[in-house]
Amino acid sequence: MAKLVSKTYGEALFDVAMESGGDKAGELLEEINCIREILAENPQFDELMKHPGIPKQEKLQVVENVFRGRISEELVNFLEVVVSKERYRELAAIFEYFTGRVKAQKKVGVAYVTTAVELSAGQRNAVRATLLETGGFREMEMHYGTDPSIIGGMIIRIDDRVVDSSIRTKLNSLTKQLLQIQLG
Repeated sequence: MAKLVSKTYGEALFDVAMESGGDKAGELLEEINCIREILAENPQFDELMKHPGIPKQEKLQVVENVFRGRISEELVNFLEVVVSKERYRELAAIFEYFTGRVKAQKKVGVAYVTTAVELSAGQRNAVRATLLETGGFREMEMHYGTDPSIIGGMIIRIDDRVVDSSIRTKLNSLTKQLLQIQLG
């Protein structure tokens, strides 16, 4: 259900950005990133907006007082719709969906690369260059992590696609094949 809500509202915000023309999507994305930082630094604001005992009208007034004149009219109006429809709890997921749509529109790929050991700068650049070349992206946002349990190789995740060339996966596959041979 939350995924449907985030997609519906995120898509609506993306449509507003596209209708406004120019690089409104990029501008909104910058404002959203600022809002995310502010919310992370002020968890009390988030608690206030999620509190069931505070009337919707008061929450709308808070949005008006805090954001009007500081962020774009489109985003203030959007936040007011989210609050009035009692969807504030899904705001992070809505922003995440919108961010993904803007990055896809700008052909920015987001890759999560997991290796057994830390990659050198040269190796990171080679992985990035390969993904740019094969993925059809203009830019890549790279996130690197390590997991010694994969033994070697790497796991790359872009959106819902995963390329797993880890030694652990190859060993598991080989084990399954050997077990089937023994059973057969």
